This record gives sequence, structure tokens and C-alpha cells, in this order.
Amino acid sequence: MQTIYLPYKILQWQLLLCVVFCQSGAVNEELLNDDDVTLYGLFVEAFTRLKPLVHRDLGMPETWFEVLLRLGRTPEHRLRMTDLADAVSFSSGGFTRLADRMAKEGLIRRDPDPNDRRAALAVLTEQGAEALDRAMTAHLSQLRTHFSGLLSEEDRRHLGRTLRTLRDAHG
Repeated sequence: MQTIYLPYKILQWQLLLCVVFCQSGAVNEELLNDDDVTLYGLFVEAFTRLKPLVHRDLGMPETWFEVLLRLGRTPEHRLRMTDLADAVSFSSGGFTRLADRMAKEGLIRRDPDPNDRRAALAVLTEQGAEALDRAMTAHLSQLRTHFSGLLSEEDRRHLGRTLRTLRDAHG
């Protein structure tokens, strides 16, 4: 094997090109370890781990529970279909199919909106309220076991204020 000697300037250029191009795929460690990235990552990880735990034993699909919970916490237990679809992050078409299944089970009904004849209201039925009560018993137990029960009163108040600030800033 023959040894090839390159002039010093060529070696410098090769080294410079390698530094520029060989490390162009390298990740900026400072950005990766930024406190804001870590904080958001912790939020996402906690939510991802908690969600299946607190929705355990509901006795119904999670999406149905979300719909019934929204209706249950709304005055008169009724919401415009489009507002309810937005609240549970569904497209209007996807929510219509979901509402059809829930209405077929007797959990909600559709009433005409007296303020807009083109719109409909989703209304919690008596059967839906009973199903929501059963699901809420399981949900509250899981929340206290896996979420709120792990926090001090001060931490709960602080977390509530923080989450409201984030929600309201982007709502």
C-alpha cells in the first residue's frame, strides 16, 4: 500500500469541510436540553401516561365519556353540535357519526337550536346522565389514585392556575 502525502493546505480544507459537513447532522445539545423543551416534554409524558389510567373502567368508550362530561358540565346539559365537536376535538363529520351512535344508545338526543334553525343541539338524556354518573365514579377514583391524590393542596392550586393560564392564552 502506498502512502499519499497531501499538502498542508489541502489537509486544512479537508478538515474544515469535514467540520462543516460531517457535523451538519449533529444535534444542538444546548437546544435539546433547554429547560422549556424539558418542561413541555414532562407535561406531554405525564399526560400520555395518565390518560389511560384515569379513563380506566369507564364502562364506555373514552370519546363517549368526553361528550357526556362536556354536556354534564354545561348549563341545561345541552350544546350546539359544532361547539361540542370543537370541545372534544372532532371534525364535524366525525362528530356527527359519533353523536349518531350515542343517540342510538339513548345517551344523547338532538334538538333543533331555537336560535339558529340550521343548527342542532346535543342534549344529555336521562339515560346518558345515569351512564355519566357511573363513569364519573370510576373516573374520580382513578383521578384520586393516579393524579390529584399525589399532589399537595398547594401543588393542586398551583397546577390549576398554571393550566388555566395556558388554556386561556390559547383558547
